Amino acid sequence: MNSLLSSWHPRLVALATAAQDADGAHDTNHLHRVWRNAGLLLDDHPEADALVVLAACYLHDLVNLPKNDPERHLASRKAALLASRQLAALNFPPDKLAAVAHAIETHSFSANLRPETIEAQIVQDADRLDALGAVGLARLFYTAGRMGSALAHPDDPMALHRELDDKGYALDHIDTKLATLPGKMQTAAGRRLGEARMRELVAFRDNFIVEWAASPAAT
Repeated sequence: MNSLLSSWHPRLVALATAAQDADGAHDTNHLHRVWRNAGLLLDDHPEADALVVLAACYLHDLVNLPKNDPERHLASRKAALLASRQLAALNFPPDKLAAVAHAIETHSFSANLRPETIEAQIVQDADRLDALGAVGLARLFYTAGRMGSALAHPDDPMALHRELDDKGYALDHIDTKLATLPGKMQTAAGRRLGEARMRELVAFRDNFIVEWAASPAAT
C-alpha cells in the first residue's frame, strides 16, 4: 500500500494545485496538513483504506466557494463530482471512486452530511482539525479579513449583551463554530486532538479580550 500511496500522491497534488484559486486558507499547504492529520488518525484505524483517504484529503477542495457564497453548502458535492471525473480519467481504481466521492461530499461543515464510512470520518476530522489550534486561528483571521469582518465587537467582545455574529466579528467565530468542532469529531483520536487544539484557541481568546478591554471603547 505504501508504494501505491507514493505513486498517487504527486498526481493528486497536481490535480489539486491546478484547481486552486487565491484563497490562502485553502492552499496546497492546507491539503498537506489535512493529509498529515489524517495520517495520525489512520494510525488508530488500520482497517481504513489509506488510498481513499489520501485522494479525498487532496481533492476535497476542488470546488472551493467563499464562506459567504449562497451555494457554499453545495461546494463539497460539486467537488466530489469533479474529483470522480478527474480520477476516472487517470485510471484511479474504479472500485474506490464512490468511497472517495462520499468522503469529499461529507467533509464539509456547511453541507451538514453524515460520513458513513471510516474513511469519510477520518477525512472530516482531519479537515476540521486544521480549523483549530495555531494554524486554525491564523486561517480564521485571514478569512475574516477577506470577508471584511472586524476583529471583534468594539465594546462587547465576549457577546455578553448581544447575539454572536461571526460574519461581523472574527473573534465570534471561535464560539459560533470552532468551539463545537471537538465534540463533533467522528473518531476518538480526532476528539483528543481537537480538544487540545481548542484549548489553545480559548487561551488566545481570553488573552485577546484582556488586551482589547484596554481600548477606550471597551472600558
